[in-house]
Parts: sequence; structure tokens; C-alpha cells
Amino acid sequence: MSEPLLEIRGLKMHFPIYEGAFIRKEVNRVRAVDGLSFDILQGETLGLVGESGCGKSTTGRAIIQLYRPTEGEVRFDGTNLCDLSSKELHPLRRDLQMIFQDPYGSLNPRMTVGDIIAEPLKVHQLAEGKARQERVQELMEIVGLDPRFIRRYPHEFSGGQRQRIGIARALACKPRFIVCDEPISALDVSIQAQIMNLMEDLQNEFDLTYLFIAHDLSAVRHISDRIAVMYLGHLAELAEGAEIYENPLHPYTEALISAVPIPDPEVEKTRQRIVLEGDVPSPLDPPSGCVFHTRCPYAWDRCAKEVPAFQEAEPGHFVACHLVDEPERRGKAGAAEPVATKTPEVNGPTDEEPATEEPHVEKAADEEAADSEETSEEEVTS
Repeated sequence: MSEPLLEIRGLKMHFPIYEGAFIRKEVNRVRAVDGLSFDILQGETLGLVGESGCGKSTTGRAIIQLYRPTEGEVRFDGTNLCDLSSKELHPLRRDLQMIFQDPYGSLNPRMTVGDIIAEPLKVHQLAEGKARQERVQELMEIVGLDPRFIRRYPHEFSGGQRQRIGIARALACKPRFIVCDEPISALDVSIQAQIMNLMEDLQNEFDLTYLFIAHDLSAVRHISDRIAVMYLGHLAELAEGAEIYENPLHPYTEALISAVPIPDPEVEKTRQRIVLEGDVPSPLDPPSGCVFHTRCPYAWDRCAKEVPAFQEAEPGHFVACHLVDEPERRGKAGAAEPVATKTPEVNGPTDEEPATEEPHVEKAADEEAADSEETSEEEVTS
């Protein structure tokens, strides 16, 4: 097994809320990330999935220090990034890069493609003059862009081409770790496959390590070695990709996987889906105990009082759920029966079978895009 490239321990990212015009007083906090602990191994792709607003993008930005964490440690090759000043962190920016969700908003519309890709080389003083231009042309060829387009502007490219520009910029400094913040969510399905294949080829060629953030579980399954499931700022489950799909241990993971479409009409027609009731709690006032207990079909008294430990239930399979200690409660007295409904008929429900509200896990991709704050390219390269 590879050695960990990054070690995240107790990572918290809270955003304070103030009131008062002249005397500002903190009245509450948005607990976007609330105590994550996991490792990212050298050369692997770790997929991070969850509903909109669960803290996925914030986690990625806190890891590479675009947001300075409220608490916790982020160790990169043994160095705690959280203890470094901006000046001390600057040389490590070369090894920590990011591909943003919006392939247009993350590019400066006033700069040519050549200038955008060359900016990291300029900031870190890696190349000058002709050598810089040759490196930019090389990067464009690597990501599948014609070097003749070097003087064009972002609005002259398609969405997939713009994302390739963002990938080329992230590769400019020869990084070791890249946070991929939903890099395919704004693209057409056919283009998504091209971008994922490109990222896999680049990983094999340059020995890259990815944190791949997404809410499309089928895409995450394709590209990830391990998958981490996140809910309301906490990790619910972490395991190998195939293990997560074949043997989900957390009720939230079960619900997410049951919502993934299966490209087989016969199987899709007869399979059961787990429908979660209620809304996602606010990160301003998360529930006590297990944060998922307000929507969990198996919850009992212990869930509301005691925070479950993030423990290794099986070799390499970590989960934060009290059902690990009391598996007999699944479907038995003392725990609610899981809500499962068959896929509704084409003609709609009858009077005897009332319509069931769609589960919260099937939000549209544009809602996730609205939740993410725009970050300028200068933040990454400075």
C-alpha cells in the first residue's frame, strides 16, 4: 500500500456570523466542516461525495489552504500546512493545485489562454521568455488543445475546452496533489467522459494524486480508488470504491446508492429505492449526537445522544454509525423500518398509492454550482 501523501486530522472550517453595526458580536457559526480525519495516499484518487451543501468544496479548499482552517491539521509530506504563514506556504503552492467547478468563471476573461496557463510559471519564477512560451504550448498539447489557439480568449472556447485550459494551468507547476472540485458537473455527458479519461491519463503519466469532489456517484465510481461519503460536515463512510457500492454500512450511503440510475430498464423497474424523509438540517444548528439521526430510518435513542465514532468496521472500511456496534437493530424492533418504494409507474401513482416526494439526494448539478463560492485564479497561484 502507498504511503499517505496528505494526513488530515480533526479538520474544522467554521464561518462566524456577526451582528451589530458598530460593535460586532459573533452570534453563531456555520459549521461547514466539523472534524474530518482521513488520509490521501500517494498516487490515488479519493472520491468525495455527498449532497449539496454538505461541505465537500469547503473541505477541498481548506486542505490546500485557500481557506485557513479553524482547527485541525493538514500534513503534506509531514509538514503541517496549517502552521505555515502565507510566505512559508508560497513555495508549497507549486505542489498543491486546484481544478475549479466553473470552467468559465475560473478563467480571467481579459487574459489570453497563453497568459492564463503561463501565470503560475510567472508567479513561481519557473520559466522566462521563450522557455515559458514553449512550456505553455507543451501543456496545451498535453491536454488536447491546439497550440495555435494560444492568443485566443476564454469566451472563444467551448465548455470542455475551457476545462482543459483549467487543467493545463493546474499542471503548469508540475504539482503532486490536485483538488478536482466537480470538474465535470458543468459539462455535457459526452464531454464528461473525455475529461475523466484525460485526468486518468495525466495521473498515470505524471504520478498525480487527486481529491475528486462530485455528487455524481457513477462518475466517482469510474475514476476513484477509494470513496468518502460526507454528510453535514462529517464523514459518514470511507472505503474502496467497489466495497462502498457492494457493501454500504451507513444508512445514508445506502440511500445515495439506491438513487443512482441503473442503465437496465428491467432492473430499474423492479429495484427498490430508499427515500429519506425530512430536510437536511442547517449547519448553523446541527442535530445532537449523530447528525444523520433526524432522517435515519434506523435511529433510536442512542443516536440522538451520542456522537458515533468514525471506526474501522471491516478491514479498510470506516464508518460512523452506531449500527456497527448493534447490527441487530437493522429492521428490528426499536428501530424504524427502512422506507423503500418501488420506482413509480410511467402513468403516475394511483389513489391507493400516493405520490412520494423525490429524495433530497437527487438535487440538480446547478444547485451544487450555486453553493460553491467563486475563487479567482490569483488565489491558487499566489
